[in-house]
Formats: sequence, C-alpha cells, structure tokens
Amino acid sequence: MPNKLAHFAIDAEDVERARAFYESVFDWQFEAWGPPEFYLIRNAGTHGALQKRTGPSVPGRHGFECSIAVDDLSASMAAIKKAGGRINGAPHTIPTVGELVSFRDTEGNQAIIVQYEAEAQKALAL
Repeated sequence: MPNKLAHFAIDAEDVERARAFYESVFDWQFEAWGPPEFYLIRNAGTHGALQKRTGPSVPGRHGFECSIAVDDLSASMAAIKKAGGRINGAPHTIPTVGELVSFRDTEGNQAIIVQYEAEAQKALAL
C-alpha cells in the first residue's frame, strides 16, 4: 500500500469559531462524533477532524504541514481574511506545481493553500 496522508486534525481553542471559519472558506462539512467538541470533517479530500485543543498552546510547535488545493488562490485568500484568518506573506510560485501562500486560521494553526497547475492537478488526481 502506498504511503498517503490518511488523516489530519485541526486543534482549536474555540471549536465553533474554527468550524465556521472552515465552513465559510472551504465549504467543508462537519459531523459531531465522539467526545464533546469533536467533529469529523467531510469534503476535505481526506479524512480529518476538528477538535478542542488540549493543554496549553506551544509557540513554535512542530507538526505536519497541510496543503489545501483551491481553484482560485486570490478568492480563497479573500475568504480567509473575511472569515478572520491571516495570510502569511505574499503568494509565490513553484514551477510545475502552482501558486501558493501560507495562512493562519482563527486558532493560529498554519496551513497552505495551493492553486495547482493543470499537470500537477492531473498528477495528484485532484
């Protein structure tokens, strides 16, 4: 079996605020499951969860970098700002891959949005 990302989790201080952010920016759906303030994420392209952050937030915390494919980088950046997120710097291009930018959600979690080039979309089966 190939090694593929199978799950990602988003930790949040305010789960409902984070849920509203991801619903409005990426049109993800959330299904309450298990413990309080825990949701399965649907329509994100892979299995994911939104959950209450446990313990103190650690500055400079290490973790996996998640990239989210978008159709329109500029429109997604505007949606992120409108929903209370923050864009980290200016977009840049990776030749043969696409244009991307880092952002932080309402909970301070960092991720990347990418508008992939057509060949990269095909190669990634997007």
